Amino acid sequence: MATHDPYAALRVPLFRNFLIATCLVRMGTAAQGLAIAWEVYDRTGDALALGLVGLVQAIPMLLLTLPAGYLADVFDRRKLIILSLAGATASSAALAVFSQNQASIEWLYLLLFIDSVFVRLGWPARSAIMPLLVSEEIFESAVKWRTSLMQITGIAGPALGGIIIAIHLQTAYVLAAISSAAFIVFLMGMRLPDAPRIERGNMIGQVVEGLQFVWRKRILLGAISLDLFAVLLGGAVYLLPIFARDIIDVAAVGLEPEEALGWLRAAPAGGATAMAILLAYMPPLRHSGPILFWCVAGFGASTIVFGFSTSFWISMLALALTGAFDNVSMVIRQVIVQMATPNAMRGRVSAVNAIFVGSSNEIGGFESGAVAALSTPLISVVSGGIGTMLVVVAWARLFPGLRELGSLSDLTAQRIEEERASDEAAAAMKRE
Repeated sequence: MATHDPYAALRVPLFRNFLIATCLVRMGTAAQGLAIAWEVYDRTGDALALGLVGLVQAIPMLLLTLPAGYLADVFDRRKLIILSLAGATASSAALAVFSQNQASIEWLYLLLFIDSVFVRLGWPARSAIMPLLVSEEIFESAVKWRTSLMQITGIAGPALGGIIIAIHLQTAYVLAAISSAAFIVFLMGMRLPDAPRIERGNMIGQVVEGLQFVWRKRILLGAISLDLFAVLLGGAVYLLPIFARDIIDVAAVGLEPEEALGWLRAAPAGGATAMAILLAYMPPLRHSGPILFWCVAGFGASTIVFGFSTSFWISMLALALTGAFDNVSMVIRQVIVQMATPNAMRGRVSAVNAIFVGSSNEIGGFESGAVAALSTPLISVVSGGIGTMLVVVAWARLFPGLRELGSLSDLTAQRIEEERASDEAAAAMKRE
């Protein structure tokens, strides 16, 4: 029996360097996200205005992600990512300038919308490029390390963002611009192995082909949609400015609301980091399906605890648990999405996954803000956690194949067998 090497993926220079550059961008993006949320709520005092931050980012996701997935399967994924980052760099710099000059909130929404347009243009390419960086045998290890280091920067970004906005808010936008520009420099010198692509053709037809693939592949559909509804209903993080300023007793621990917001926003990443590091040292998961469902249920339960808490430390613990549970489900979902999909289809399938995940995050933020405005923040968060647990029960019955999934490595063998059968069927049709 082969010995498990937890560092196998990190020994690949191409993956290691890509991971470092990605983490820098994530740290800058996290600081920017914290800054824009704080600025909007601080200037308006309106929960609905805070929810609109999520909505303006969700619109480009819904309109552009599927076409971007098509582009990722047709063109050079590296160049698409560079174009995306260039636009994000410019929009972050513009946010700093407009914020410094106290432009209206509407201008900030517009720039955030533009930023989201460019981010969504490159998102499927950034996801689909991962299997080209390492061999399939160590891809699960690569996903585990990617989530580990991204969660570490997820801690550093919000924590640093909280300190920055307490000193000079616009610096957070500048940090985001610098990190995106640094990623561009790395990608300019990056060389990828050749991989199959699709021919340019009917974009709508080929996008529909990707949707049909996900619909037919029940294990894919179940994993992606489970995450969508769980995060859509459990979007407590969008209400953190309200909890930090008006609900949680942050004075008891000697923190200003801005500083407390940074730590609360970092708490899910802290829990996720601890779990990701643990997973990275563990051998491949053997009972992936049951683990997935239990972790999503744990995410919902932790969200409920956070909603009821007024204690800073209990709130931190509950948020950390949401991050830990979410990290496990994220690793399982990412491996399923990439390893169950042929390379020529990965851009479009990654786009479908990005729509499900991203729209649940952004629309979930709007939903949380709207429910909080109509009722209370407590009702918004607690009802979302209850809804997440109900989704778990329903999905366990609707997707038995996902519920019974064993080792994630089985997905590669299944995909290879399906590709072989498809090639044989195509050859038989040509002979006829």
